[in-house]
Amino acid sequence: MTFRCRFAPSPNGRLHLGHAYSALVNHDAAQRSAGRFLLRIEDIDATRSRPEFVAGIREDLQWLGVLPQEPPRHQSGHLPAYADALARLRKAGLLYPAFESRAEIAAEVRRRDLTAPWPRDPDGAPLYPFSRTSLPDSARQRRLAEGAPHVLRLHMDAALEAAGDGLSWQEAPGDALAPPEAVRADPAAWGDVILARRDVPGSYHLCVVIDDAQQEISHVIRGADLKPATAVHRLLQRLLGLPAPIYHHHGLILDADGRKLSKSAGSTSLAELRQSGATPGTVRARLGFA
Repeated sequence: MTFRCRFAPSPNGRLHLGHAYSALVNHDAAQRSAGRFLLRIEDIDATRSRPEFVAGIREDLQWLGVLPQEPPRHQSGHLPAYADALARLRKAGLLYPAFESRAEIAAEVRRRDLTAPWPRDPDGAPLYPFSRTSLPDSARQRRLAEGAPHVLRLHMDAALEAAGDGLSWQEAPGDALAPPEAVRADPAAWGDVILARRDVPGSYHLCVVIDDAQQEISHVIRGADLKPATAVHRLLQRLLGLPAPIYHHHGLILDADGRKLSKSAGSTSLAELRQSGATPGTVRARLGFA
């Protein structure tokens, strides 16, 4: 099996040290295995993605010395692949439109919390508090025809039944090239996850499994914060008949307060570090690379 891994940032801001660490871990693993290091631009959300950030990603990777070995894949250029996957899931009876707003969902969760704590997903968000049968199919079809705002949710119970037992993934512990170990997958912990929105034609969960399959990724190397989501990805891979890569979830780069670096929190970007006099060597040393 040819080793193929990818670095997959979203172009909604400049890269920071956390991104640099993930890119370097991927690039290092590809070099040690004589494999391929690829780049994916996750620009499925057209409202947040901007061309200048795409250019910034390439500028930062070139500065670090970790340019991809193949042309980058842009999610925005593969919308038919995501639409096809959604159509297959819909045909199998595993998708349904949901029309509740965020405010309606929050209000229902507060109501249910009065009786007992409403369950949360591994990221801490409350599970969808309604059900597929909360609205008759005829009413759903009428609202769809009217163009009502909605999302497409995975019918988790039906999906688990269709997938069968023994769902797990292969996780390489400690190092991306270490012998992998089986990890039991529990996608039910996520409830009826969203797979598409009216303005975003595919969720992260859906697009990432399609992209990994089409890029022939053998090893998914990404941050530990995404490890719980692997359960949903393995479920979708089985439902769609896609290959299952080996996973390695590396540690995160934290700020002085112990929080994960993020664009939304204004973490110092690589461009800012570069302007302040940092070199690729000092960044590598700071992140533990030779």
